[in-house]
Amino acid sequence: MKKLLQRILRFLSRIWIRLLAFNVLLVFLPIAGLWSLENYERLLLRMQERSNIQQGRLLAAALGEAGPLRQDDAERILTNLRQRLDARLRIIDADYQLLADSSTLGPRLEIEAQPPDVRLRYGVGGSGEVAEVRSLGATPEETWVYLLGSRLYRLYQRAFAPPPLPVLDAEFYATAERMDGEEVQKAMAGSYGSKTRLSSDGESLTLYSAIPIRSRDHIVGVALVSKSTFTILTMLYDLRLRTFKVILISALVAGVLSLFVSMTIARPLSRLRNEAQRILDQRGRLRGRFAETSRRDEIGDLTRALAELTRRLEGHLQFTESFASDVSHEFKNPLAAIRNAADLMAEVDDPEERRHFHNMVLRDLARLENLLAGVREISQIDARLEAEPTEPVVLDDLLQVLVEQFRLRSKEHGGGIEYGLATADRPVVVDAVPDRLAQVFENLIDNARSFSPAGGQVAVILERNGDRAEIRIADQGPGIPEEHLEKIFSRFFSYRPGQPKKKDGHTGLGLAIVRAIVEAAGGTVNASNRPNGGAVFMVTLPVAS
Repeated sequence: MKKLLQRILRFLSRIWIRLLAFNVLLVFLPIAGLWSLENYERLLLRMQERSNIQQGRLLAAALGEAGPLRQDDAERILTNLRQRLDARLRIIDADYQLLADSSTLGPRLEIEAQPPDVRLRYGVGGSGEVAEVRSLGATPEETWVYLLGSRLYRLYQRAFAPPPLPVLDAEFYATAERMDGEEVQKAMAGSYGSKTRLSSDGESLTLYSAIPIRSRDHIVGVALVSKSTFTILTMLYDLRLRTFKVILISALVAGVLSLFVSMTIARPLSRLRNEAQRILDQRGRLRGRFAETSRRDEIGDLTRALAELTRRLEGHLQFTESFASDVSHEFKNPLAAIRNAADLMAEVDDPEERRHFHNMVLRDLARLENLLAGVREISQIDARLEAEPTEPVVLDDLLQVLVEQFRLRSKEHGGGIEYGLATADRPVVVDAVPDRLAQVFENLIDNARSFSPAGGQVAVILERNGDRAEIRIADQGPGIPEEHLEKIFSRFFSYRPGQPKKKDGHTGLGLAIVRAIVEAAGGTVNASNRPNGGAVFMVTLPVAS
């Protein structure tokens, strides 16, 4: 049961289902209009009843002025009307006997109406009531659209509507010997009486309104006015047919819109989901990329964003695998040297030789420690640099402090290397992590110092070029071979002519750390050679706004 509920919820959460539900709301407006026809029908019935009352009052007033109620007076008044009224008029005396009936007095009238194929007949229906409008063409209730809508509406009524009230049969007055219906009795008692009965056609109703006829403060009879609701039903049939056509068109439009949305949104999203599932294998490794798309909508933007994300993830995975391979390779040499020294130390007895191999082990262990420290540092930079908070850093002050520190070290340890600093006319400020930025320039200045000959000079130059800050660190060393200008920023790459790598104390991670920090700050770093000898490293950083 729980799984079934989850499937249902998952199905209902589909985008195309939500959009379909939204589009189906378009149908509710005409449905609401269809329901409002019930109020419109009640309003028409009230208006029809008022019309009956007015006609009955006029007839009762005319007969009451003549004194005692007589049959010839009643027939004369109804005959003079020539059946031009839209209701049936009956005059009933105090003994509940019918004195006159408008349906039997006066000529029957037929007229031609436009369009020519529709005839409007005014006359007496099967039950004696006036059936005002009869169309000889196709009526609304005979169309398949109306039949479909009426069946659906009946299903709704059976499920939700209260049961209808019982309605009396209109044949009551056709077969009764006395005109003593409930409404007539009320009128004889001096009050207004009304009743609704089913017409002989089985579809419409007949409204009966009974008005007392007073003569000298005595009730001498009743004016009974009756009229079929066939006219109202005809109007409602037409309105219902038009409304249900709007409902069908709205439902069709909702279906087409839902299909269109499903084709343009839901299906592309499903394809993206399938591509995402195929890109990764069971071990979580990338096995492909998202397909290119030329769409310019949000789905296209999402596809391109996912493709870029996959590309960057693939690059990061390649970097991780390459980094792991480089670390393994760099660790292999000192570990092999330690193993060889340990094996040889176990085979010799001479204390001097054992001390020599022991020193080799210590030296290689120190090299491993340096490698581990460098690997830990560059790993932390990759993982934490973007999360570290930045702040405005005045480059003039930072470089001044670093250069002064190197000058003090040079005086303490000798070497005769001079450090020069040239800054811009006004302070240059960048947004960066202060400690990381200091690490960049300290590594570059130290690198320049290590290549500078005795008595050489390291120059640090700060300039502003538009919205970029440019910092150059130049030395007077041997320079960098052209084929190594890019390689020197690679991990574990170290180029120091005349110095064995295992003895120079450098891990080859310093410049790689420099590039990682600078690029994380939105800048660049590159290397070149001076015309007169020596190397130049230039760092560019965006100036703080």
